[in-house]
Amino acid sequence: MASNDCGQQYPYAVYHSRPEVNVAIGYGDYGSDAEAQAKGLTFDNESIRRGFIRKVYMILLGQLVITFGAVAVFVYSEDAKNFAAQNLWLFWVAIGTMLLTMLSMICCERVRRETPTNFIFLGMFTVAESFLLGVAASRFAPKEVLMAIGITAAICLALTVFALQTKYDFTMMGGILIACLVALLFFGVLTIFMHGKIISLMYSSAGAVLFSIYLVYDTQLMMGGTHKYAISPEEYIFATLNLYLDVINIFLDILNILGITQD
Repeated sequence: MASNDCGQQYPYAVYHSRPEVNVAIGYGDYGSDAEAQAKGLTFDNESIRRGFIRKVYMILLGQLVITFGAVAVFVYSEDAKNFAAQNLWLFWVAIGTMLLTMLSMICCERVRRETPTNFIFLGMFTVAESFLLGVAASRFAPKEVLMAIGITAAICLALTVFALQTKYDFTMMGGILIACLVALLFFGVLTIFMHGKIISLMYSSAGAVLFSIYLVYDTQLMMGGTHKYAISPEEYIFATLNLYLDVINIFLDILNILGITQD
């Protein structure tokens, strides 16, 4: 539970979630160029690849503007903090909306691929997640939030450039990353019962490192090219969802680290 300046308590979101339930959806080994070309999904066509990447980043930019706009409102507006604290049902509605829309996009191919259904579900997910992240960020000082945003932006930019330039293929690390994510989730459960700055700092640091690697992994999946695995151009919603969750998890972990070290 978190509390605002008025002493009222409200729950805050637990992140470290990714749509890995459907890990096989949307990408695979494009070893058969003839088959990929027959489906019109090959990344050898530069126009298809560039259009896909452009669409993903444009959607992602819109999501991040909405999300960090909500964070700014909750961090700088006492009225917004009090409103959230006095209307806890909004938190639970946001949790339910976030889970329902995310699972629908993960499990239902039609939901992810059909327009405008995919944008409606992604928009609802983004609004719900933005509200939850805003509530979580309101526990921290404005200076800490601004620092976390700046550090997150620098990390994401550096890792994206690294993913584009490196010769190492991170797309083959899917199984290892899932195992690390499961271990992190169990570690998170452990922190519920074992309180302390050191264990919280270890948990947030491990999360920041893991989702930084995930960002490289998801970026290379989207880029395709010479990498072993690539996500289908039809799965731009799925690609955007992965990148969005990577960014907000990195932000939240950095924010927690700053909050712990500056207490």
